[in-house]
Amino acid sequence: MIEQQHLPVLLEESVHALVVDPNGIYVDGTFGRGGHSRALLARLGDAGRLIAIDRDPEAVAAGDALSRTDRRFSMLSGRFGSVTELLAQVGVRGNLCGLLLDLGVSSPQLDTAERGFSFSSEGPLDLRMDPTRGESAAQWLARASEAEIAQVLRDFGEERFARRIARSIVADRGESPLATTTQLAALVARSVSTREPGKHPATRTFQALRIRINDELEEIRDCLRQSCDLLAHTGRLVVISFHSLEDRIVKRFMRTEALGPVLPKGLPVTAEESRGRLRILGKPVRASAAEVASNPRARSAVMRVAERLP
Repeated sequence: MIEQQHLPVLLEESVHALVVDPNGIYVDGTFGRGGHSRALLARLGDAGRLIAIDRDPEAVAAGDALSRTDRRFSMLSGRFGSVTELLAQVGVRGNLCGLLLDLGVSSPQLDTAERGFSFSSEGPLDLRMDPTRGESAAQWLARASEAEIAQVLRDFGEERFARRIARSIVADRGESPLATTTQLAALVARSVSTREPGKHPATRTFQALRIRINDELEEIRDCLRQSCDLLAHTGRLVVISFHSLEDRIVKRFMRTEALGPVLPKGLPVTAEESRGRLRILGKPVRASAAEVASNPRARSAVMRVAERLP
C-alpha cells in the first residue's frame, strides 16, 4: 500500500514557538513521519541538535532514514513518556531548549487499513501504536467485562451511549469474535440511536479504545512530569492536543507549574521557593481557517506553550 502523506498541524506556529536558540538541543517527542522534525532542522544551526522519539516501528524506520542524511538528528525508539531514560541513552540529561509533543495520530496510521485505526476501511481491529507489543483492541474486547468496556468508552471517549455499546459488544462476541474495524463500526452504528452532525457514530468508540490500548493519557502525564527537569532556563514546552481529554491534562499541568507549590500559610519561604517552574506564553493557538480547509484534521487542534523559569 502507498503510504499517505502526513500534513503536520500548526507547523509554522509550533516551530516558531519552540526554537529559542538555533544551536540548542531539542526533542520532538512524537516524530510520526517527521513533518515537524524537518521544519525544526531547517531552523537549527550547524551546532543545533534534534532528537526524535516514537514507538511506531514504521515511524522509527522513517526517522532512521532521516538520521543518515543529517548528522544533527537522532532517532530513538520508545514511548515519549520515558523521555528522560531515552535521552540518557544518547548522553543527554537535561538543558533542552525545547520539547515538542504533537499528540495527534499520524495520517499513515489512520489511512493504512492494516493498522486498524480507521473505521472507514476494513482492517484488523488492532489500534496499537507499536503493533509488536501488548494487546490489540480485538484481544482486549474479547476478554474485558461489559462494565470495563463501558467505563473505557465513557472515560476516554466521552460516549453518551457507552453502556449500550458495551452491552452490544459482549452480546455479539458470544456469537463471533470482533476481529475487524468495520465489524465494530457497524455494531456501534446499530447501537447508537442519534448521531453527532458530521461524525461517524463510531468515532468516540475508536478514540476511547485507542487511548486505552496505548495508555495514551498516562503517557502524556509521565512526559509532562519530567519536562521541567529536562528544560533549561527559557526552554520551551510546546504541546499540540486534538481532543479535550488531552488538552485538559496539558492545561492543568501548565497552570499548576506556573502557580508553584501550594505551601501552608505562615511557612517561612523565599520568593524562589514559592515560585512556579513554568511561565505560560500567550493564549492557546488554533489552526487558521486556511489550514483547516487544506487539512480538516487540524480543526480540533489546540497548541499551548510554556517557558521554563530559572
